[in-house]
Amino acid sequence: MTLDSAIGRDMSAFVRRRDDGRASLDLLVTGARCAGCMSKIERAVSALPGVGSARLNLSTGRLAIEVSDRAIDPDTVIRTLAGLGYPATAYDPGAALQQRDREGRKLILALAVAGFGAMNAMMFSVPLWAGLFDQELGPATRTMMMWMSAAVGAPCAIFAGMTFFESAWRSLRAGRANMDVPISVGVILTLAISFSETILNGRDAYFDAAVSLLFLLLIGRWLDHRLKASARSAAGDLLALQAPTVCVIDSAGRARSVPLGDVASGDRIRVRPGDRIPVDAILEDGIAVLDNSLLTGESAPERIARGQLCRAGAVNLSGLLTLRAEAGSEDSTLAEIARLIDAGAQSRSRYVRLADRAAALYVPVVHAAALLTFGGGWALGLDPREALIRAVAVLIVTCPCALGLAVPAVQIVASARLFRRGVLVKSGAALERLAEVDHVVFDKTGVLTEGRPVLIETSPVVVSMAAPLARATNHPMARAVARAAGDGPVATDVVEHAGLGVEGLIDGQRARLGRAAFVGVSTLRAAETELWFGFEDGPKVRLRFSDSPRPDAAKTVAALRALGLSVEILSGDQASVVETVAHSVGISAWRSGLLPDDKAEAIDRLAAGGRKVLMVGDGLNDAAALARAHAAIAPGSAIEASQNAADLVLTQDSLMAVVEAITVARSARRRALENFGFAALYNLVAAPAAMLGLVNPFIAALAMSGSSLVVTLNALRLRGAR
Repeated sequence: MTLDSAIGRDMSAFVRRRDDGRASLDLLVTGARCAGCMSKIERAVSALPGVGSARLNLSTGRLAIEVSDRAIDPDTVIRTLAGLGYPATAYDPGAALQQRDREGRKLILALAVAGFGAMNAMMFSVPLWAGLFDQELGPATRTMMMWMSAAVGAPCAIFAGMTFFESAWRSLRAGRANMDVPISVGVILTLAISFSETILNGRDAYFDAAVSLLFLLLIGRWLDHRLKASARSAAGDLLALQAPTVCVIDSAGRARSVPLGDVASGDRIRVRPGDRIPVDAILEDGIAVLDNSLLTGESAPERIARGQLCRAGAVNLSGLLTLRAEAGSEDSTLAEIARLIDAGAQSRSRYVRLADRAAALYVPVVHAAALLTFGGGWALGLDPREALIRAVAVLIVTCPCALGLAVPAVQIVASARLFRRGVLVKSGAALERLAEVDHVVFDKTGVLTEGRPVLIETSPVVVSMAAPLARATNHPMARAVARAAGDGPVATDVVEHAGLGVEGLIDGQRARLGRAAFVGVSTLRAAETELWFGFEDGPKVRLRFSDSPRPDAAKTVAALRALGLSVEILSGDQASVVETVAHSVGISAWRSGLLPDDKAEAIDRLAAGGRKVLMVGDGLNDAAALARAHAAIAPGSAIEASQNAADLVLTQDSLMAVVEAITVARSARRRALENFGFAALYNLVAAPAAMLGLVNPFIAALAMSGSSLVVTLNALRLRGAR
């Protein structure tokens, strides 16, 4: 949908009405690239009558508007955004993805055209440069070379520059000037002067300089796009855990499939074994054994009795269940976690990157310098042509190639180094935020620990006796028994009792494996997760389990402390287990029994206290906290929603990669600051030289290219840094 069609349509259909009188509107905004853009958009839309609040997510382009007045006109919102230079349409996740794909294809095509134009325009410019060494060409040959350079360089520059021209035009129409404005002015004036010099048989033409300038700028723009494109919406992946259809039982007792969004509070639903609970619901029929590990981090399955709540996202490990919905899909536990993640991503996107801070200073300074050069030179007696050439030289020599490459070049080298070390960097600003962290929060299960139950303090004889029954079930702790015993026979006549255990025949004798009461033990010591095993008329034996810490967990914690970071554990598991793991890895601060919103609130409290928190987690119960943290890391074994909420993903089974990531991030920040320092020093020297006429556009283009090369070489130092 184009902007004009969006304005012409009746957009009121896209306003979602709620029972409490409130409403909301989601729009897809294009052209917003930095925290400054986001701030302008949110302020302007929030100031409109009838708008309660407006939040823009830079990663997805989604503008979420809370409507306080049902009579609001969405057309007004879209026109306001258009006036700011940011076209908007009704939000559609598929359209958002297609838009990002189109932008990527457009950038890579422009980069290819600019590279082709730079190389081929240079082929005709090299003979012209021979004049620098007293090897002048004849007038006719010289003119032909200039026209050939124009024939190749000018169309390529115009095509490749459209990315910057369109952005600059939108900005100027809105009464603002972004960084693309001086770039566009410099390129257009360079082409205009080059054509003038070619037509008037002048000495120099700068078609190669214009297209080379765009080639270098597009490299930085494309690298930044690639890093942004890898940061997908974690909230969308989380809601994908919900089944698209639900089996609903109508008043006549008939079962039918309905879309998830049509489920309402009070509907009776049926959930098969192995399926996820689609919405928060009360158990009406059956004994439920649920795997809540993705929601709470609790490693042991939870038994739910009739009348108790089953939360959306939990996996049904038992038989066929009948439940009564307590809420629709938009009000489920999963939806609430998704909203927490989205809010966290929004707050994180407010982070102002180094390049954005530098850009805020660059645009007004460069404009002022170019105008001063032209006006001052003309006033001091220079002819308009010479004054304009000097002004163009200022725009070219100060063109933000080095500034544009300063951060992306460092980030791409650092990302490549970390990838070789088992860390995937997903976000352009992730390394900058990671370099600033001063406190690390770990989840327990699957992060500090191996993430699977392991038998402890049990004799091989008992294990071998229980193994035939353990091999007949998929219960996590039973699988640990089977792993410990290895391959072997499987019990016969097996019957699995939901929430209790499994029984069957082993060499003709009936045996049971499961809860204490199910096996026949009247007392239960609940110090740790455990199973009981025994033959029908024989003694009963307890099988104890633990989730062992990772081999390098203690070493990682010690290394983090050596870097000056404090460490703690936030876990949804039981206190005794968390305390044991914390003590074994050397962490004194820990909390247990936390739900997803508890973890998110804990991260918020740390941030409110001035801490910059790195969260390392893998479960669904960690996703909101990962999104809220200043920086976030997820293991490769984490669920997709947690990986997408994180900034970095560990692709190898080594926790020490967290230390490596922080160390490289700090080095990358130093290199980026060095690049900015060099770019500032370069401009302090080059700009006055161009203003005084000591640098023509050709030399300016060479100097600009040289500064970009220096910045890139400095970034490459990260490859071998210790």
